[in-house]
Amino acid sequence: MQAPGAGPADRPIPWWDTLLYVPLLYGLGWLAARPLAPLAPGWRPDQLDLAGVAIALLLLLVSLPRRLRRRWGCSTPWRRLGVVASPAAGLRALLRGLLKALLLLAPLLLLLLAGGAARWRGSLEPATALNALALLLGVGFAEELLFRGWLWDELSLRLPPQRALLLQALVFALVHPWYRLPGLAAPALLGGLILLGVALALQRRADGGLLWGAVGLHGGLVGGWFALQAGLLQIGPQAPAWLLGPGGPAANPIGGLAGWLGLAGLLWARRRWWTTAP
Repeated sequence: MQAPGAGPADRPIPWWDTLLYVPLLYGLGWLAARPLAPLAPGWRPDQLDLAGVAIALLLLLVSLPRRLRRRWGCSTPWRRLGVVASPAAGLRALLRGLLKALLLLAPLLLLLLAGGAARWRGSLEPATALNALALLLGVGFAEELLFRGWLWDELSLRLPPQRALLLQALVFALVHPWYRLPGLAAPALLGGLILLGVALALQRRADGGLLWGAVGLHGGLVGGWFALQAGLLQIGPQAPAWLLGPGGPAANPIGGLAGWLGLAGLLWARRRWWTTAP
């Protein structure tokens, strides 16, 4: 995953620059959202924080092309990150990612229904459907641009390919709130997130560097699981956490047995891309 033009030997990027880039953007977004509090007194603290995240994402979109041009010596930053592609290629990659997300969620759904731990309701309010779509596109694109786009490529400028791949997956997992869970649930979710981070990177490799397959896979899992929990499925309290995943009412299947096995199967199917880069 080497940027065209000047390489790291020509334009060395200090580690502190990489480490501080996103936290600085997040901090600026948080500060920029504070004046919204008196303008929207009805907003909850979490809504204000979400506004700060949205501002930080906007700052990322504005600053990232300039960073790639100056730090990486890259003249086509969005193409380099796998965002710009022909509409047909991008759509095919997105649909492949969505299909894999469906294949990962389907076995868990069938096991819950067959075991009597869940009941199919099949109803989805329009607002819930829009929320699921926003999660699919918003979380999928934002996190993939950040981790499988910028971070992975920037790490690849200074590390061997496999180390860069593993490190981006580890960072991706660590920044999620897995540590809030009690006991063995925390490492179970952390391990699942690491597997997901590797799988998403291999998806981008398999798509020839395009980011949209990883967006579809990641966003499909997030938005699809939200849609299942919020309307399509009624999960009973007897659903086993070891299968469903930790988190209680807000269970995350990535940390359960079904999630681990599904991701392991996906990694096995993508094993050739561990050493084969586009």
